[in-house]
Amino acid sequence: MDTDNKPEAYGVFKPVGHVIASFPTDADAQGASQALKNEGYDDVVFYAPDAMLRQADADIANAGVLASLGQELNLVKAHRELAAQGFSFLVIDAPDDDDNARVAAIARRFNATRAQKYGRLVIEELIEVGSGEAQVGESPDRGLDAQTPSGNEEGTPDARR
Repeated sequence: MDTDNKPEAYGVFKPVGHVIASFPTDADAQGASQALKNEGYDDVVFYAPDAMLRQADADIANAGVLASLGQELNLVKAHRELAAQGFSFLVIDAPDDDDNARVAAIARRFNATRAQKYGRLVIEELIEVGSGEAQVGESPDRGLDAQTPSGNEEGTPDARR
């Protein structure tokens, strides 16, 4: 996979079998990328904040009606918000469930604030965020429950920008 050849579902980015991790700085993302490659993860794609903003804007503009049934569109919006704050992203090919813990541990070591594993039907949070309280209902109108004081990504306590 690369930034020009991206998997989609219903007009939005959905890299099944991959983890998308967000990092507060380019240096954090580049460090995690190198550590992942050292662990044998060869398919790691870096997205600078401006590249993720462009992709998210295109996805939001091209999203089909079915994209709002699941959380794909809400995740695109959350990624867009983080990119607007200067976060960088890695997309890591991690097809096996055994990869989840390894990828998440490396991402955490390099200050990742989010890491989501994209399955066919479920998108799993690999890094716990928020207060640990039960999530509230999520919908296309309300978006994701970011479990932050503000209820959205800009209230992320880990945000360093």
